[in-house]
Amino acid sequence: MEQTTNQKKVILSGIQPTGVFTLGNYLGAIRNWVVLQEEYRCAYMIADLHSITVRQEPAKLRQQILSAFATLLACGIDPEKSLVFIQSQVPQHAELSWVLSCYTQFGELSRMTQFKDKSAKHADNVNAGLFTYPALMAADILLYQADLVPVGVDQKQHLELTRDVAVRFNNAYSDTFTLPEPYIPKVGAKIMSLADPTKKMSKSDENPNGFVTILDGPDVIIRKFKRAVTDSDTRVCYAEGKDGINNLMTIYSVVTGKTLDEVEREFEGKGYGDFKLAVGEAVSDHLRPVREEHKRLLADKAYLEQVYSEGARRAQQIAQRTLSKVYRKVGFVPVK
Repeated sequence: MEQTTNQKKVILSGIQPTGVFTLGNYLGAIRNWVVLQEEYRCAYMIADLHSITVRQEPAKLRQQILSAFATLLACGIDPEKSLVFIQSQVPQHAELSWVLSCYTQFGELSRMTQFKDKSAKHADNVNAGLFTYPALMAADILLYQADLVPVGVDQKQHLELTRDVAVRFNNAYSDTFTLPEPYIPKVGAKIMSLADPTKKMSKSDENPNGFVTILDGPDVIIRKFKRAVTDSDTRVCYAEGKDGINNLMTIYSVVTGKTLDEVEREFEGKGYGDFKLAVGEAVSDHLRPVREEHKRLLADKAYLEQVYSEGARRAQQIAQRTLSKVYRKVGFVPVK
């Protein structure tokens, strides 16, 4: 996705296909991705190569990849406006990852906090892929000459490493890679766990009541919101020390488009029970079109295959331009 002057900037983002996306993924990231399509040249990928640093069941992973791809489309990612693809179908990611790993220092990788966290969590499988994961992430970003990368706090360190590696390569061989900047959304909703509102909502939460997935049915969504942890007060208002209510108000505000002040006025004189039910119903209504479109897309295997195959073809064309340039600069002999 190389640019000429006056072209829109390139944004790249990816999401792993391990489990169904949560309401937090949707409100905090994917919903913003849909908006970004109008302002930027966007590349969105299902990061399945990254998912195998942890052991996966093959048949289940295959189903999750297709479901995740269908979910992106169901949420509004338009393959006519954005480049949307499955990472493992673009071999240039793995090829550039090897080259970049030779320009990444052992010490740099050993300082990555995510490696330390994941090693502790999966002590029985501390594999080399887990260690060199940031080199693959650098390849993901640099292949498409991305200007901007939406990152959370947990990935900021990886983006900094990507920039360091790109500068190191550019200095050695002349300008090859665009230096990516972090993209901070203008309005980003940070959605917390329903079971422990001091923690971010996560699909890896051991308590299934802590998160809502995009594909949960109305009954499940409403039940989980009814069980949401709040405080001993009864007033619906946004204030310090009211983490649970603050989280629910944020969610209700985002899905209804109402301000926090409007939410507070709407529930004046009403208890937490009424408020939790209203939030659950609003979330269920908001996600209904996504659930229905996801179901329709998964049933239409021919269309889904057509879209991801075309995405892979386009991604390979763009990625190969960068990879060929890299191979030439490091001294590899091209195929004639």
